[in-house]
Amino acid sequence: MRLDKYLANAGAGSRSEVKNMIKKKRITVEGETVTDPKTRVSAEDDVLLDGGPVVLEAEIYIMLNKPQGVISSTEKGPTPTVIDLIDHPQKDQLFPVGRLDKDTTGLLLITNDGKLAHELLSPRSRIGKTYVAELEKEVAEADISQLQSGIPLKEFTTAPASAKRLGPREVELTITEGKFHQVKRMFHHVGNEVTALHRIRFGNLALDEHLAPGDYRRLGENEIKLIKKV
Repeated sequence: MRLDKYLANAGAGSRSEVKNMIKKKRITVEGETVTDPKTRVSAEDDVLLDGGPVVLEAEIYIMLNKPQGVISSTEKGPTPTVIDLIDHPQKDQLFPVGRLDKDTTGLLLITNDGKLAHELLSPRSRIGKTYVAELEKEVAEADISQLQSGIPLKEFTTAPASAKRLGPREVELTITEGKFHQVKRMFHHVGNEVTALHRIRFGNLALDEHLAPGDYRRLGENEIKLIKKV
């Protein structure tokens, strides 16, 4: 990443302010004074401002509106990952909290806070994940009742879910487990198929409706407090 962007992301100042700092020879990288804002640096480099370390963020919390076609992974491969969508000097430290299927869209929390991620994903926490499912067939009230009672899948029976019919072929569903393809398997059990799946809420955190697919933003202080109320 460019040095000026690195400094700005670290909170040293605006892009114009950090360029002025660099011009005035106030920045060193690995012990060498740097005067070119385009100098490439990484999170592992020793970057100093006036002799003091430029400390990047200790805890990073990002809300991503996951688009279709990307996978919830940190591993490099032929398929784009959610981390590829993030432009941050510490992106190699980031990971998604849980997973959304490749074709599932919506709210995904990206962080470097392993302790919080563990707490949020622990079965003991019973964090609700809310989805809007578009379906192949019309949904009957009996299907809603069955979803709310629990669905016997191959390896376990789902906990009672919150299910609300939004339209003839659209259901808002809140589950607390999040097993592999769970929502799709639940609807398959009641004789229906999911044609589109979009997550709108994770625990107390709601997807920012102003985020376009593929866009992301930092969480605000109040949002961070909400997700930490496990």
